[in-house]
Parts: sequence; structure tokens; C-alpha cells
Amino acid sequence: MELSKRALGIKPSSTLAISAKAAELKAAGKDIVTFGVGEPDFDTPAHICEAAKRAIDEGKTRYTPAVGTLALRQAVCRKFQKDNGLEYTPAQVIISNGAKHSLMNAFQAILNDGEEVIIPAPYWLSYAEMVKIAGGVPVIVHTKKENNFMLTKEELEGAYSEKTKAVILTSPSNPTGMISSLEDLQMVADFAVKHDIFVISDEIYEKLIYDADKKHISIASLGKEIYDRTIVINGVSKSYAMTGWRIGFAAAPLEVAKCMASLQSHMASNPNAIAQEATLAALEGPQDCVAQMCEQFKKRRDYIFEREEAIPMISALKPEGAFYLFVDVSGTYDKQYAGKTIQSAADFATVLLEEKYVAVVPCADFGMPDYIRLSYAADMEEIKKGMDRIEELVHGLV
Repeated sequence: MELSKRALGIKPSSTLAISAKAAELKAAGKDIVTFGVGEPDFDTPAHICEAAKRAIDEGKTRYTPAVGTLALRQAVCRKFQKDNGLEYTPAQVIISNGAKHSLMNAFQAILNDGEEVIIPAPYWLSYAEMVKIAGGVPVIVHTKKENNFMLTKEELEGAYSEKTKAVILTSPSNPTGMISSLEDLQMVADFAVKHDIFVISDEIYEKLIYDADKKHISIASLGKEIYDRTIVINGVSKSYAMTGWRIGFAAAPLEVAKCMASLQSHMASNPNAIAQEATLAALEGPQDCVAQMCEQFKKRRDYIFEREEAIPMISALKPEGAFYLFVDVSGTYDKQYAGKTIQSAADFATVLLEEKYVAVVPCADFGMPDYIRLSYAADMEEIKKGMDRIEELVHGLV
């Protein structure tokens, strides 16, 4: 019996092999250091957990509206106004089962078969596969390190065709940690307005920014014309250490929001009722927990970047936000460790795991096969141990 060609055409993540091997070695008693997980290592703040417990005690365990409770959508509107200078009504907001679900809703709402989405590389690996699931065609534009991995006008125009329907933005970026400047965003906004296409703006890391001279700007805030073409994606997973709660949200022009709401009503009924109450507490409650986590991430960012800079043959830009270090390992190519030759970032990751018991993410699936991603969402002792081992590996190459 034949299966769906569309489903079979989705590429499994190349990181799965590394993850599986790391789990196998850990089960065998090896001391594995993991730089792979894109997840805060902090506990969800207590006041958020207490709100969830109250929700259970108060019997808030039934279906909610498919798009989320009115109270939470109103809170999201207040968040957008306060943090981003954006005015939305609750009818323009859809609460979903994580930001990934919000993204999937967005692609399915705007794409017809064969329409194209411009994706700047490096990119979070799920974007391209989501576009394909929705019947679209990902058009990958490889950005340059010397441009801080930001799109240029020439690159955007070169990727445009009559089939272009949208462009994806991520700031701060996974995997680079770089932040789009006002000039970067204005250029993309002008491009989108000129060609009358959508912008899908993934802003899930917006609160994780580490330097006083950097700030997050939502592209939708740059005027009515771009506001009317932007779907903003956000959520609570990263900023509030709520990855397992699975609540994301999108804000969009009303017609797009209605389409996304209709899709979600048939696919998922509604987001988790208890997690919605917890998210309400996250958005409306004290924010010092976010600042405290951000302070710790900054210390880790500074440390891991300083260590990386001292290691020969590898290089990175200093991340400005999120919690990833994006490392070029092409300087190690054609060298050997323990008789194993490195000819790609995937080879580097495999040797590092097998010989030094450090798991990292090779980034071919992020559009950059010469790079690995290190997540510094881990405690400082683990980061130190992992960087010691990476340094040992590189110094041992022949």
C-alpha cells in the first residue's frame, strides 16, 4: 500500500544519528557532555507552576476555544503592545501547541502548491520541511559570515520569482545568535511591500539578548504596509523555560488569522487548557525570572565564546542573543584524529562524540555543512568540561 509522497519526501534530521549515538554511549556509562539541546536548563519559574496547579484545582481542564482563551489572547495583545509597539485585537491572535505549531499553521494558511518561501541560511532546520509539508517550495539563500549572516538586498532580489509568497526572518537567530538591525529589517520590509509578499517573523528568542547596544525590533512595527503582510510568531518556551508546556502564539492580519484559526480547529481542537493558564501567569506575572535567566545565559555566552576564540582552526561570531554558538570547523578538514579523517562538520561531530564524548549539532540541515552548533543552555561546569574536550580534540589533530 502506497504512503503519502509528501510525507515520504520530508527529510529526517541528520542530527538524529548524533543524538541516538550520544544516548547509546550514555547508556553504556560514558560521561557525555551535550551541547545539542535548544532548551533552557532552568526550571519553569515557581509562580508559573503554581498557576497551573490552581487551574487544575479550579477545574480548568476542559476544552477552550480553538484559538485559545480570551484572557490569554488579551494578555498576548498587551504583550505585543508593551514589548513591540504592536496593536492587535484578540481576533488576530492564535494560541497554539508551541511556536512550531504556530509556524505550521502560518505556512498552511498562506501557501498554495508550488509557491515559494525564501529562507535565509543558516536556518532552523524545520523551516524548509514545514514549507514542503504545506505544499510549498523552500528557496534557500546562503548568507555570508562577513554580513553577520544577514540577508542583503541583492540576495533577496536574486531569490525572488513570480512564485514567491513569503520570506522567513528569525531574530535573534537559531543557530547564529545574531540580531537583525533596524536597517536589515527595513530592507526586508521594503522588499516584501514592493513584491506584495508575506513575512513570517519568528521572534521566539526576543527576550534573550545580552548587550546593551542591541535590542529586538519586530518587523511588523515598521509601518502599516509591512504590518499588513507580517505573521509574528512567538511563545513562552525559551524566555520562560517552558519548552514542555507547548504554548506558542501567532499574530497576523485578520484574514490570515481567521484562516489559521480554521485550520487549527480541525487539526488540534485547542491548546492545553492548563498550560494556557500557566502562560497567562508567565506573561502577566513578575518578569525578574526572565532577567535572571538572561544574566546567566550572558555569562555562559561570554565564557564559551572566549574559549572558542582561543582554539585554533575553528571560528565563530560572538552571538548577540538566543543561546547558541555557531562554529565554522572547516579549518579542521583533511586532518585526522585517532586515524579518523575529518572532511565535513558531520565528521567533526562524529569524531568529537566517539573520541571525546561531546555531542554537538552538525549544521548541514541548517543549510551550512561547514558549521556545528553549540547550545550553551547548560550549566557552566558542563560547558567548561565540553570546551576542554573540544580543545583537546583540535590540538590532537594531525
